[in-house]
Amino acid sequence: MSLSKIYKLHLSPDRGFVKRMRNLLGFVPGNIALYKMAFRHKSMAVLLKNGSKSSNERLEFLGDAVLGSVIAEVLFKLYPYKNEGFLTELRSKIVRRANLNQLGRKLGFNELIDFDAKTVNVGSHQSSLLGDAFEALIGAIYLDKGYDFTKSYITERIIKPHIDIHTLELTEVNFKSKLIEWCQRQAKEIAFEPIANADGDSTKLFSVQVLVDGEAIASATDYSKKNAEKLASEKACEVLNV
Repeated sequence: MSLSKIYKLHLSPDRGFVKRMRNLLGFVPGNIALYKMAFRHKSMAVLLKNGSKSSNERLEFLGDAVLGSVIAEVLFKLYPYKNEGFLTELRSKIVRRANLNQLGRKLGFNELIDFDAKTVNVGSHQSSLLGDAFEALIGAIYLDKGYDFTKSYITERIIKPHIDIHTLELTEVNFKSKLIEWCQRQAKEIAFEPIANADGDSTKLFSVQVLVDGEAIASATDYSKKNAEKLASEKACEVLNV
């Protein structure tokens, strides 16, 4: 073990946090500040000298992209004869906020996240705090260790031990029905409207947006109108915390 790792684990002021990260991740973090930020909810954001606030939101954005990329490659190789629609839907099932929240809970994130308990209820079904922290952690690992290391971490320590892809394949999640039922309970009007494709009418793609009480909530594009509505509904469910 390098002197730097020994110092972080046994002598640094952050040694308690570093040991927890090693137990959680299986390795000693390089840039400790990144991992601390990954667990800092926006309710505890730190005001920086440049006027911006430091929380895990930017890392969450990055981690979401990295996680999606790795899972897309895993599914591409696992299902060599499945079409794009199947792969997209299965990836969506894996990275659903409910699944990431459950994964964060299993990994003990509720004991690591720094948040204001007065304004955030981590136990609420509407809370995405755990899933957000998980994506932020992926973003931190990516910045600290690089893409190949992060890909290996997601594959070996997340997907293999915690995610049953074949079970998810057989699990049907009807986001459109779920969204419609939520709107009915909330006495809100919902509509699915076609919108222009970015590539023009020459393509065979269908673009659809979801409107709730006349407000555009989410949109999606697919090779069938039905799948576009399903994908848009899933995005809307996430935006509305349904």
